[in-house]
Amino acid sequence: MTEPVLRRHIPHGELGQMDILPFLPALEQARQPQTDYDVEKWLFVPPAYTEYRYLLGTRGEHPLICVGINPSTARPDHLDPTLQSVERIALRNGFDSFMMLNLCAQRATDPNDMTRDYPMVLREGNVSAFEYALCLSERPVVWAAWGMMIEKRPYLRELLEDLVGAAERYHAEWVSFGPRSKKGHPHHPLYLRQDAAMAPFDVHAYLMV
Repeated sequence: MTEPVLRRHIPHGELGQMDILPFLPALEQARQPQTDYDVEKWLFVPPAYTEYRYLLGTRGEHPLICVGINPSTARPDHLDPTLQSVERIALRNGFDSFMMLNLCAQRATDPNDMTRDYPMVLREGNVSAFEYALCLSERPVVWAAWGMMIEKRPYLRELLEDLVGAAERYHAEWVSFGPRSKKGHPHHPLYLRQDAAMAPFDVHAYLMV
């Protein structure tokens, strides 16, 4: 029987009161065989549906690294509409795989449900997850895809600055797809046209606005 796809995730409890696994132990768990998906095809960290997610993607040598705002319900073999679009755009533009991470690692289908106090263990874990994704390619390409929702919480800009610093260390190229908002925010993947063109994204200029 096929497992139903979840349509919505509402956070349960405060993140600061939860036992959150740092990225490296979670990655080690994700490398072990799983009963509900193929670890040779998928990277899913942590390797279970939890209140947070560091990484979700497919295995390959040239992944498109997508940075969104926060995860919703997607998991291996059960991608939500946003992740379906990410995978489609990646394959259409010459990448053999995709890696999805977010500024905020907390699952919440509605960004209004994101925590107001972001725990340091997730902040540090997100940077480690991003650095791991950057290491998967000799010339990493990062897709800015958080949309206007970055304005929802003050800490989201700080989390982006963390990732920008890591991207510099790995000489990553930043790109975006589709039109940007009047404030310069990159387009979210969900409503992108299939033929949306990839364009350079000056993340440093963006942070200065």
